[in-house]
Amino acid sequence: MKFIILGRTEVLLDSAKALIADGHKLIGVISCRAAIEYSVGEDDFEIFAKDQGVPFLSTQKINSQSSIDFTKNLGEVDIAVSVNWISVVGSEFIELFPNGVLNAHGGDLPRYRGNACQAWAIINRERKIGLCIHKMVAGELDSGDIISRSYFNITIETRIGDVYDWMNIQIPKLFAIAVSNIQNDSEYVLEIQSKDPKDALRCYPRKPEDGKIDWNASAEEIVRLVNASSEPFEGAFCLDQEGAVLRIWSAAVFDDQENWCGVPGQVVRICEDKSIIMITGEGKIRINEIEIDSKRCKPGEIIKSIRTRLKSYH
Repeated sequence: MKFIILGRTEVLLDSAKALIADGHKLIGVISCRAAIEYSVGEDDFEIFAKDQGVPFLSTQKINSQSSIDFTKNLGEVDIAVSVNWISVVGSEFIELFPNGVLNAHGGDLPRYRGNACQAWAIINRERKIGLCIHKMVAGELDSGDIISRSYFNITIETRIGDVYDWMNIQIPKLFAIAVSNIQNDSEYVLEIQSKDPKDALRCYPRKPEDGKIDWNASAEEIVRLVNASSEPFEGAFCLDQEGAVLRIWSAAVFDDQENWCGVPGQVVRICEDKSIIMITGEGKIRINEIEIDSKRCKPGEIIKSIRTRLKSYH
């Protein structure tokens, strides 16, 4: 099949390479400015297009007439493949492709539509995270028939980086499956998404300040926040006794069956391996790695007394 790619991130480039390896023909590349945490930018997409000998377009406005004209000038194109495009795509663009526009979405559609679905799933105590390739619907977000899908089982110990690593491997594979199925049967659908609003969960973007730790929360809530905020993001954070920002990169629930009295945020043990045990609003946690003044270390290298209390960030 003849295809174009639309979007950002390294996994889109990997998906294009996987489709080319399967015998499909790349016709054009459309990209835009990358987010700060991305490992590749629009320059990389332009270089890729040049290497493949196909036209390249950098635009923030996929529904503009110039974007429509660019795509029409590519000639016959069967399908488009999209990852992390910045806006909702309109009907005039989608209708240029007889087999539609396929989008990769890191959420278990129709639940977990929108943004930061993987982080919200960790925070919400989900047991698995879905990854779907679906057909875009003009003017809608994460709607449309599901063409291929995979799941990743998660626990309280799952970190957001683990999910991203899995997605980066799976997305090219799922695109290859989806395009192959559509090539064999243009009407192929794995699942028709429910249109009942009760079946959908809309996730809104998370920002760095959402990593603020409240020590009155439960141990599980804090650990899940740490894991949902970890690399490639800015990390969960609180304040030390002097009011400096302290980021927590690694933590786990700690249950020693002790009966205790204490104040949330209290350090109660400094372990031999330099991890520390702390009291929360419900239960204890073990903190294994922190960052303060741009230095990452074991917390016991900085915190020397069980009289230490960390503060919630308000």
